[in-house]
Amino acid sequence: MVFNAAAAYLDNRVHVLYRAVGDDGVSRLGYASSPDGYHFDERLPSPVFEPVNAYERWGCEDPRLTPLNGRYIMTYTAFHDRILCAFQIAMTSISHEDFLNKRWNWEERWRPFPGVQNKNAVILPREINGSYVMLHRIHPDICVAYSNDLRHWHDIKAVMGPRQGMWDCIKIGAAGPPIEIDEGWLLIYHGVDARRIYRLGVALLDKENPERVIYRSEEPILEPSEDYERFGFVPNVVFSCGAILLDGQLLIYYGGADTVIGVATFDLNEIIK
Repeated sequence: MVFNAAAAYLDNRVHVLYRAVGDDGVSRLGYASSPDGYHFDERLPSPVFEPVNAYERWGCEDPRLTPLNGRYIMTYTAFHDRILCAFQIAMTSISHEDFLNKRWNWEERWRPFPGVQNKNAVILPREINGSYVMLHRIHPDICVAYSNDLRHWHDIKAVMGPRQGMWDCIKIGAAGPPIEIDEGWLLIYHGVDARRIYRLGVALLDKENPERVIYRSEEPILEPSEDYERFGFVPNVVFSCGAILLDGQLLIYYGGADTVIGVATFDLNEIIK
């Protein structure tokens, strides 16, 4: 399977790091790139990131990329116990130069919350009031945390939770890193309902106080409808780990049924309207 891709726009190309699963059932990350975001003319034959320690031995899953100070900060889910279904957030980084030149010199890997069962972590692409900001999911809510060094985090609190009787009534989680627009931080997020259907919605967070939710969509913007979204390893899933804003168009990369990668395009004005 290939699914749940991080996305970045650098040097006039769209780059994705995607989650790939082979015969051994272990998740590794692959790389592909495109001149326009739709037609991928480059795809490397070998993984660019894979498990190297005990806490990620069963997989490095669901990457997210945030540009910060000439580097990409990558968050991912480290899966270390299949029987207990145990996972936690892990982080690493790589310079823009190494990323562009495909020198996969990933820096030290670390866990911001050792032993805490959580996932869907994204880092905002700039500091707010002198602190780095993370959104992550401690079941079932999207939570916020702050740090001075990207390693030690504090002031964890819930920002958004499931809504009873709606399309996101069981659990929610951030998709890719929020995108800064004039109106605030545009957050794509996934929601799960009682039938285990994964859909995507949007929220708008205050620019200087990401704990304040300005807007949250009543209806999803994307839900499983195509056969490749409805049927697969995990049916009825659209799940995103990254989006880019290109010439007023929002390109949302997503996994369909945990089996394939798709992209959905929205005009930014359509989302904001």
